[in-house]
Amino acid sequence: MISSQNVLRHELIGLDVLVSGAANPSHKGLSGRIIDETKNLLVIDTPRGVRRIPKMYSIFAVRLPGREHVEIDGSVMVLAPERRINLHEKKRIP
Repeated sequence: MISSQNVLRHELIGLDVLVSGAANPSHKGLSGRIIDETKNLLVIDTPRGVRRIPKMYSIFAVRLPGREHVEIDGSVMVLAPERRINLHEKKRIP
């Protein structure tokens, strides 16, 4: 089950997100649903259309199932999603 402790080991597509901090002031405050993820971008479906937000200089507040929110520094997510998920899984194995 996805939680604030293991969010980086899970798929983010489909989760609601708020850009709580960004180097680009026009990105700050954007909210919507994550519809795609690449190595460097989160693609968010907002009420004003689809936006591509760079991970590197952004902070994302992600709403997890059960209404729990977690803030994620985008710089720790700068990997292809499949590599990010596998990397964190390997660290967990003793």
